[in-house]
Amino acid sequence: MPDQEPARKKIALLAAWLALAVGVAVLDQISKAAILARISPGEILPVTGFFDLVLLFNRGAAFSLLAEHSGWQRWFFTVLALAVSAWLIVLIYQYRHERLLPTSFALICGGAIGNVIDRIQIGAVVDFLYLHLAGFGWPAFNLADSAITLGVILMVIAQLRRPQQPVAPQSERPA
Repeated sequence: MPDQEPARKKIALLAAWLALAVGVAVLDQISKAAILARISPGEILPVTGFFDLVLLFNRGAAFSLLAEHSGWQRWFFTVLALAVSAWLIVLIYQYRHERLLPTSFALICGGAIGNVIDRIQIGAVVDFLYLHLAGFGWPAFNLADSAITLGVILMVIAQLRRPQQPVAPQSERPA
């Protein structure tokens, strides 16, 4: 049965989800600009007994993976994030009528773009949120990282809530 949904409605639904992604990237960039304007690299501003604001530059990926390399990783992670974002936009379009999956994809996409902007502009991702407790600390992160994490959690929840498709017996599967 052909898709009977008007093109305008398809575009409007896609635009709404993309607006969420853009909003995440914009909020991420605003928060990073505020930190860059107020904190020096390595400076620590205690907020609570378990949370500080810091200014760190991550040239690698999550948990500073590959940060010690010569610089190739900047462009590798930039291209990777842009490719994943393009794929997520396709998925947002495919699942535009749902709520949880396109929300998760938009959060991941917005976070990825927020970090890509840093990599292109300054060659590293700006991290500034630092959680610690009883001598143990979590690596510093930012709002983009938080959006990506929340997006992945929502994506897993959405997949767990999906009805399972029955698997056809081996004899009934197409060759």
